[in-house]
This record gives sequence, C-alpha cells and structure tokens, in this order.
Amino acid sequence: MNEEIHRIKTELLDSFDEELEQQLEEDRLDQLVADGMSEPTIDRRIYFRELFRLQHELVRLQDWVHYKKLKMVVLFEGRDSAGKGGAIKRVTQRLNPRVCRVVALPAPTERERSQWYFQRYVQHLPTAGEMVLFDRSWYNRAGVERVMGFCTPDELEEFFRSVPEFERMLVRSGIILVKYWFSITDEEQEFRFRMRINDPLKQWKLSPMDLESRVHWEDYTRAKEEMLDRTHIPEAPWWVVQAVDKKKARLNMIAHLLTQVPYEHVPKEAIELPARVRNADYIRHPVPADMYVPETY
Repeated sequence: MNEEIHRIKTELLDSFDEELEQQLEEDRLDQLVADGMSEPTIDRRIYFRELFRLQHELVRLQDWVHYKKLKMVVLFEGRDSAGKGGAIKRVTQRLNPRVCRVVALPAPTERERSQWYFQRYVQHLPTAGEMVLFDRSWYNRAGVERVMGFCTPDELEEFFRSVPEFERMLVRSGIILVKYWFSITDEEQEFRFRMRINDPLKQWKLSPMDLESRVHWEDYTRAKEEMLDRTHIPEAPWWVVQAVDKKKARLNMIAHLLTQVPYEHVPKEAIELPARVRNADYIRHPVPADMYVPETY
C-alpha cells in the first residue's frame, strides 16, 4: 500500500514538472540581462498554487464545452513578445487536444491572398464540443499588415467595415467569441527582445518582422488604438490584459476566461479498469538488444 501511495505521489509530481521546467527556463532568461526592467512578480508558491487551481477549472470548462456541444473561440492578440504564447501554453497544458486546439497560421500563400480575407480563418473554426485558440487571428490585417504595408488602405477600410458583421455572424451561429489584447510597455518589450538576443536557445523567436516592430512602435500603437475603437462591439468586446508581469497576466486571463462560460459539473460514469485477459498459449518474444535506446541517464 505504501509503495502504491509513493508511486501516486511520484506521478503527480511528474505531471507538474513541465510547468516547473518552463518557469525555471524563464527565470534563467530573466538573469541574462543584469539591468532587468521587469517589476517584481507574484510569489512563486502563490503563482503555482493558483495556476494549478485554475487549470483544474479549465478542465471542468473543457468537459462542459464538450458535454454541451458548445463552440468556443478565443483570440490572443498583442505586440510581439507580449506573452501570448506563454498564456496559451498554460491554458492548453492540461486540456485534451482533441477538444481544445491552437491555430497559429503562417503568412498567407499567393492563393490565400486572392481569397475572401476571412476564408483561411473560417476553415479552422470549431465544431460542436470544441475550443479553438487563435495565436493571432484575422486582426493581422489591422496590425502587422497595416503597419508593414502588406494591405492597401482600401483593404484595411473594408476589413473594419466587415469584421464587426463577421463576428456578429459568428456569435449568432452559436460561437462563444472571446478577444484578448496583451498589453506591454515600450520598455518591457525592449527588455524581452534583449533577453532573446542574448540567449541562443531563444533567438529563434526573433524574426526580422519582430525586430522591425521596434522601429514602428508608435505606428503599432496608433493601429492598435483604431482597431480597439472600431472593433469593440457588444457582441464581441475586447478584453485588455496587463501583461508586463507575465505570471499575473496568465492568472488574470485564465480567471477571466473561466467567467465567460457558466459551466457546471459534468456527470460521468464511474470508470473501472477491466481485468487483463491472459491466454495460456501466448509467449512473449524478447526484443533484440540493439533495438533499445541506450540508457544514457
């Protein structure tokens, strides 16, 4: 009995290791820049306690969405390095990927550029019982495409005319649409970019477009202000996440997301592990030694 309890405890600790590894990696990054600009963050013990509690609630929300055949879309927008990816990881970490999936589309192809603008996004919308998280969405047109000149003024204006109706149409079809903007300061973005520049394990996160965004900080600010002003509608309002403190931003965002659907406990049948069937004529054949992965550790 004691051995079984020990194994259960070990399994539970293993399930927390991924989050601990991610956080230790972030702490390591924070030390790469001696004159760090980030404000003191929430106590680690409180952070993990709340994160695991909220992730438990996310599992309950996921079960409710699946049980009630709901359709949920969550948009994650914000400046480069604002913490969208980290927040998405914490949302999906304990969830079933068959119920909750992430969509992060690359730059449109030549064929996609000739389509109706929203067409490439529509094919990724959820069916009944699914949650879809967009790591950047159709709002690319109001941000990077506008600032970097990838769309014309007429195309931009058509987007602003169309997107409220497009989102109202989604909501009328039964989709629960939640839109988050992760907000950071100029100084914090510079700090995070410098961390990535100084860390060979994270340099891949810096694209030429990311670096160019530093030059166009004010242009992106003006673009964001107009986007929020023209697309903040009652049916699909924007929610701004103060994201200078990454840990607090994740907790606040998840806690808010849980309020967007009045979920309840899902009744489940008791699960019983069936006994293994043993056949007297079955003989297990040994695996050749050269097929095993070397046990380096």
